[in-house]
Amino acid sequence: MRCPACNYHESKVVDSRSSDDGCSIRRRRECLECGARFTTYERREEAPLLIEKKNGSVEPFDRNKLLHGLFTATAKRNIPVESLNSLIDNVENDARSKHRNEISSKELGNMVLVRLRDLDKVAYIRFASVYKDFKDLDEFTSELEDMN
Repeated sequence: MRCPACNYHESKVVDSRSSDDGCSIRRRRECLECGARFTTYERREEAPLLIEKKNGSVEPFDRNKLLHGLFTATAKRNIPVESLNSLIDNVENDARSKHRNEISSKELGNMVLVRLRDLDKVAYIRFASVYKDFKDLDEFTSELEDMN
C-alpha cells in the first residue's frame, strides 16, 4: 500500500479491526519511510453492482460518487466519515442481496434516504432536495411535513 504523503511502497499495519457491519476490515497503517499514518479499508471483491440511470443508461456503482454526495448533504453536521462509509456499505450490501448486480438509481436513492433519515434529518432534507428534484415549494413543504 503506497503512502499518500510520500508515495513510499511499504507500510506496517498498526491496528486492524472489523467494521460494524462485518463486511470490511479497517486498517491503520504507518509508512516505513516518513512515519505518516493513514487508514485503508479492505472489502471482498465481487462482480460490479450496476446502476440503471433515469435515462436508461447503465454505469457501475461508484461508492466515491455517493460518498461525495453524502459529504455535501452532511456538510457542517459533524457526522464522522466512518458513519457515512458504514451507510454506503449497508446500502451496497442490501442492493446486492435484493437485486443481484443491477439496481435503478431511484431504488438506490431511496435506500440511501431511509438510512440518512435515521442518521441526520437535516442531511436527509439536503440529500432529498437534490435527489427528489422538488418542482416547487409545495413539494418541499410536503416532504418536511412527512418527516413529523
